[in-house]
Amino acid sequence: MLTTLRHIVLEFSQETQLQKALKRLVSQTKKALKTDCCSIYLADYSQQHLLLMASDGLASKSVGQTTIGFSEGLVGLVGQREEPLNIANARSHQHYIHMPEVEEDDLNAFLGTPIIHQRKVLGILSIQQKKSRNFNENEEAFLVTLAAQLSSALANAEIKDLLNQEEQNRGVKQLLGIAGAPGIALSQIVVCQAKANLSTLPLKKVAVEEQAVQIPRFEKAVSKTLADFEFLSNKLSTMVNDNSLAIFDVYKQLLEQADINREIATKINQGWQVQSALKLVFEHYIGQFEAIDDSYIRERASDIRDLGNRLLFNLQQQQTQPLILPKSFILLAEDVTPVMLAEYQHKGLKAIVSLSGSANSHAAILAHALELPAIMGVSNIPIAQLDQQPAIVDGYSGQLFINPDEALKREYQHLIAQERELTEKIQQVIHLPTVTKDGHTIELQLNAGLSAEFESPENLGALGVGLFRTEIPFMNRHCFPSESEQTQLYKDILAGFPHKPVTMRTLDVGGDKSLPYFPIVEDNPFLGWRGIRITLDHPEIFLVQVRAMMRANQQHENLEIMLPMISNVSEVDEAIRLINQAYYEVDAELHAELNAEHCAKLQNSMSVKDNLKIEKLTRPKIGIMLEVPAVIFQLEELALRVDFFSVGSNDLTQYLLAVDRNNAQVANLHDAYHPAVLRALNSIAEQSAKYLVPLSLCGELAGEPAGALLLLAMGFDKLSMNGHNIARIKWVIRHVDFKRAKVILAYTLKLTTAKQVHSYLNEQLEQLGLGGFIRAGM
Repeated sequence: MLTTLRHIVLEFSQETQLQKALKRLVSQTKKALKTDCCSIYLADYSQQHLLLMASDGLASKSVGQTTIGFSEGLVGLVGQREEPLNIANARSHQHYIHMPEVEEDDLNAFLGTPIIHQRKVLGILSIQQKKSRNFNENEEAFLVTLAAQLSSALANAEIKDLLNQEEQNRGVKQLLGIAGAPGIALSQIVVCQAKANLSTLPLKKVAVEEQAVQIPRFEKAVSKTLADFEFLSNKLSTMVNDNSLAIFDVYKQLLEQADINREIATKINQGWQVQSALKLVFEHYIGQFEAIDDSYIRERASDIRDLGNRLLFNLQQQQTQPLILPKSFILLAEDVTPVMLAEYQHKGLKAIVSLSGSANSHAAILAHALELPAIMGVSNIPIAQLDQQPAIVDGYSGQLFINPDEALKREYQHLIAQERELTEKIQQVIHLPTVTKDGHTIELQLNAGLSAEFESPENLGALGVGLFRTEIPFMNRHCFPSESEQTQLYKDILAGFPHKPVTMRTLDVGGDKSLPYFPIVEDNPFLGWRGIRITLDHPEIFLVQVRAMMRANQQHENLEIMLPMISNVSEVDEAIRLINQAYYEVDAELHAELNAEHCAKLQNSMSVKDNLKIEKLTRPKIGIMLEVPAVIFQLEELALRVDFFSVGSNDLTQYLLAVDRNNAQVANLHDAYHPAVLRALNSIAEQSAKYLVPLSLCGELAGEPAGALLLLAMGFDKLSMNGHNIARIKWVIRHVDFKRAKVILAYTLKLTTAKQVHSYLNEQLEQLGLGGFIRAGM
C-alpha cells in the first residue's frame, strides 16, 4: 500500500495541469481501494462552498458544476469537523443531502477525509460504495494518509492553476511573498530570465593541452566583470546617496580575493574546464551560506550566486537579446539581483518581484534605496505565465495581485497618494531626536554587518550601531583571518561611525553557521555547538578577535563588545576572563610599541625630550545577547557582570515558541506578538530597570511601528533595526505620548492570543492618527 500511495502522490505532483491531476488521482484511488466511486471537492472560500472537481463514479456532467455549502451535507460536515467521516449508510445520516444531478442513488457507504494545508481545509477526498458497510481501518488509514501527503502538492498545484490562461477571465489572483521594500506599484510584469546559470551548467573536463588557456580565460572574465560593476555602480551613483551601492564594492572585493582565484586555479589544474571550475568553487560557497540560520548572512548566498552567474556570462561571451520593455514595468525574476536593478532602474522600472530572497537580500536593500517597492520569496509559481500580465505590487504587505480589477486599482491609487504624502512627512524627522510628545527619549540604532560603508548612520538618523555581525569576513576565506587583518577591518568599521557607539557581536558561528575550513556536523544545530559555546571551547579564536577589536578601538574609543548565545553565568565569567586577558595584553603591547617608537625618535634627534606620557587603553563596555530563554531567570546575577543587555528578539521568539521560522510548515507560528513573547520582553525590561542595566533590542520587532510602541512603553533604552526602518519608527515615536503607550502596553499584556494583539494594536495606531503605518508596520 505504501508503494501505491507514493506512486499516486508522485504522479499528482508531476502533472502540470490541475484538472488532469485530479482526474487521475480519483481513478487511481478508486482502483487502489477497490471502491465504486472516488471524488474530490475543492474549497472556494470566496463563495463559501465546495466544488466537485473530479470523480470516478458520479455523473460526469456534475463535475465542475455541483457545489456544496461549507455547512451542508456529509461533504460539508467533513470540512467543518476537520476529521474523517465513515458512514455505513449515507442516506440515513441526518446531514445527508440528496443531489439528483450526481446520480449517487445506488451508493450507500461513505468515507470522506479533509485535505488540510497549514490549518486550512483545501478540499475533501471521498470514496463511496454500493454495499452498506463501514470502511475498514486499513481503507480509512490509506485515505487519510493520502490526503495528508496530497496537501502540500495540492496547495502548490492550486497556486499554479490560478495563473493559467483558462483562469484569467475569472478575476484578480492574489499571491503572497515577503515584504522586501515598502511602496506600491501598478504596472505590467516583465519576466527576466538569468543570462547565465551556474546551477544548470554540466561539469566538463578538458585535455591537458587545453589547461594552459583556461586561467587566462578566467582572468579576462574577471576583468570584464569588474568593468561591468564599475559601470553599473557609476550609473546608479547619481540616484542613490546612502552608500547602498557598497554591494558593488563587495563584489569587487570577492573577485579580487586571492582565496577564490586560487581555488579556481586549483580546479583547473585538476583538469576541469574553467566554467566547471567556477561552478564547483562558487556552489561550494553558496551551499555554505545557504545552510546558515541568520537570515541576514544567509542572503549573501544570493550575492555569490549573482557574481558567479555574471562571471559565467562573461566567460561564455554570450550575446543576449535585450528585453522588450514597456514605458513602465514590474521586474519579475527567479532571483532579482542588484545587477538587474542597475540595468533596468532607468528604463521605467516601478517595482521588483523575486521568487527567492528576503528583506535582508541586497536586491531588497538597494530597492529601498531606489524607492522601488519589492516583494521577495514568492515561491512555487510558473513565472513564464505572468509575463505581460497587469499587476499590483504591495511592498508593505508582500501581496502581489495579478489582473486586478478597476475597483482594486482605484483603491491602490488612493493608497499611493497617501503613501507619497506620508513619505514626505517622514523625511522631515530623520535628523531630529527620537522623543515622545511628552518628553520621553529612546535611541534608535542600526543593525549592520556587511562593510563599514554599507549603511551610513549619518543619512539614516541612527545614533550608532546596535548590532554589527562580525561573521562575514570569516566566511569568504580558507582559514581564520589573522589578528592584523581583523584589526584593519574593525578600524574601518569604527571609523565609519565616529563618536557613535558600535556594538560588535563576537563570532557567532557553529552548527548551522559552519565555516568552510572549520566544518561542524550536528543533528540539531539550533540547539548545538554555536556562538559563545564554540569560541569558549576555542579561546585561541576568541582571544585573537577580541585583541583585534581592542587594537582597532585605540584611536576611536566607540567599541562595545556583545556576547551571543549566552545561556548561563559561567559562560559570561569565562568570556570576561578572556576579554580581560586580551585587554591587559594589548595594553602592555601598545605601551611597549609607543616606548620603542619614542626611543627611536630620541635616538634620531640626538636631543633630550620630555618623558613620554602614554594614555591607558580604554576598556570597552561588555554586554550579552538575551536570546536563550534561560537567561530571563538569571538576570540578577548577570547584571552584576555586564554593562548592558541586548535582546535578540528573532531568536528569543524562536526558542520561546519552539518554532523554526525558516521552516515553511511552521513559519506562520513565529510571531513576536505572541502573548508569551511580549510578557517575556516586559519581564526582561522590568528586571533590567530594577538592576539598573541599560537595555536594547535588535530584531524585526524593533522596526515595526506597533512593536516599537510596545518596547518604548516597556522601558527599552535603545532599539536597533535595519536602516530603512529608522525614519518611520522615529516619526511614530515623536507622535505619541509615553503615557498613552504605557496604557496600550498594559491592555496588550492582558490579551491571550497573537491575533487579538494584532487587532488591538492596529486599532490603537488608527486612533493615534498613525493608521498609514499599519500597512507598513504590521
